[in-house]
Amino acid sequence: MQDSSKPTRRTMLGALGILGVAAMAGGLAAPRRAAAQPLGLQETGEEALRRVFGGRPMRDGAGAIKFEIPAIAENGALVQTSVTVESPMTPASYVKHVWIVADKNRIPVVFRATLTPEAGRAFVGATIRLGETGDVRAIAEQSDGTLLAVTREVKVTVGGCGG
Repeated sequence: MQDSSKPTRRTMLGALGILGVAAMAGGLAAPRRAAAQPLGLQETGEEALRRVFGGRPMRDGAGAIKFEIPAIAENGALVQTSVTVESPMTPASYVKHVWIVADKNRIPVVFRATLTPEAGRAFVGATIRLGETGDVRAIAEQSDGTLLAVTREVKVTVGGCGG
């Protein structure tokens, strides 16, 4: 009669096999020190635009983009916005992303939406957080890489980023 509390040779070999496969697959990597993500923290609006879009030029999108945001935000923690882009939204030409960038925020890229031609219409609405008075940009990235932008100045009376 066998003692059921002791593992059998078969159980031990199976467990060692599973550990070996996990180690080879990288599942048992040595623990590493945790680090904060450096991007997006304490960067300026211009640095954020350079990081996200590289050196691609931005065209004036006043004729194509309707950016609704209040000129005075009474509470910077809750600012209602909407962005509508006049675009055909076909598989050959459509709005790929809509970005909202607040130049004076500690983390300037406050919103990004990804769209597909199936959306049928390039419209997004969002509640964003603004830390202080400054320029806010709505940027539409077309499927061909073209960037269209409009800028609005928003005065924040009560800060939304800890102010």
